[in-house]
Amino acid sequence: MAPILEVADLKKRAQWRVPKMFFDYADSGSWTESTYHANESDFSEIILRQRVAVDMTNRSLATTMIGQDVSMPLALSPVGFCGMQWADGEILAAQAAEEIGVPFTLSTMSICSIEDVAENTKKPFWFQLYVMRDKDFVNNLIDRAKAAGCSALVVTLDLQILGQRHKDLRNGLSAPPKFTPKHIWQIGTCPSWCMAMAQTKRRTFRNIVGHAKGVSNLSSLSSWTAEQFDPTLSWDDIAWIKERWGGPVILKGIMDPEDARKAVGTGADAIIVSNHGGRQLDGAPSSIRALPAIVDAVGDQIEVHVDGGIRSGQDILKALCLGAKSTYVGRPYLYGLGTQGKAGVARMFEILRTELDTTMALCGERKVTDLSRSNLYSAFGERLN
Repeated sequence: MAPILEVADLKKRAQWRVPKMFFDYADSGSWTESTYHANESDFSEIILRQRVAVDMTNRSLATTMIGQDVSMPLALSPVGFCGMQWADGEILAAQAAEEIGVPFTLSTMSICSIEDVAENTKKPFWFQLYVMRDKDFVNNLIDRAKAAGCSALVVTLDLQILGQRHKDLRNGLSAPPKFTPKHIWQIGTCPSWCMAMAQTKRRTFRNIVGHAKGVSNLSSLSSWTAEQFDPTLSWDDIAWIKERWGGPVILKGIMDPEDARKAVGTGADAIIVSNHGGRQLDGAPSSIRALPAIVDAVGDQIEVHVDGGIRSGQDILKALCLGAKSTYVGRPYLYGLGTQGKAGVARMFEILRTELDTTMALCGERKVTDLSRSNLYSAFGERLN
């Protein structure tokens, strides 16, 4: 079998090891998927400035995210259904992130629960919160994350209403999967996935089932989820969330400088420039294209992170040059999980780290914290040097 040299290699292998409905969930966007594809392709419009005859020894990728030391400027994004890409996926990804020294963010809509991940890791992880109509449930989630020792709360702001995702609708996506002939065929073509899933008890949304009122099975879970995302979410909600949490708060889903300024006003510790991986507002700009204006607006007042479309270490470097303090990946680590479980996530980290380190050296820098727009020749048609 050909060696795994880049994230694209992980994607190809995951595609035939993971049932179609779950691979499509990871590998799709909303409506026409124009924003999903732009998230990746817009990185190619950023041109690096090559430097020569400079000292490239003693390089360091170490930095901090909201005051926490990290081995490289990268975190794992919160991803729903992660544990359906591979059995116990959230646990395996969290362990791989812990070993390399970067944050893992657990989604509210995870298959493994907050407690599952806490019991199987040694260091604090982050928890991502969706604001639901049932505020007792939301408060309970926050309290459970605190009890588990989570070190940051990531509040997602861009899912008040669910974007229409055609592939998920056509596939009849659910966790656990439905037992229709189509779903049985999809699962049957992935024997390694089946064997792994047969050995775990974690096959549904364990943060919700048994914790939300009246949710005890797949039918009640589906109806509860469809009704619970809160369309009345406002900036005022951040105040009571911060008070209940009492620790670092990161706001995810910022795509506009005006919203970035409002986010600063909440007292949050960081924002994530993100369009939900192109899975919400199709036709919105890519995250990387939105990043520079947001950095210019608030970069001296709050940490600015970015999520969306990163598929290589070079993409990470380009985001840092445009002012991001750090970056996140979601799909790349799902491809790793689908390929080799925990080992696949570890391989993804190795790929991104090597690409980032090599590119940084060829740009004439030794510290990732020294990267700036001066390391770019141009971006989105604008000459920078």
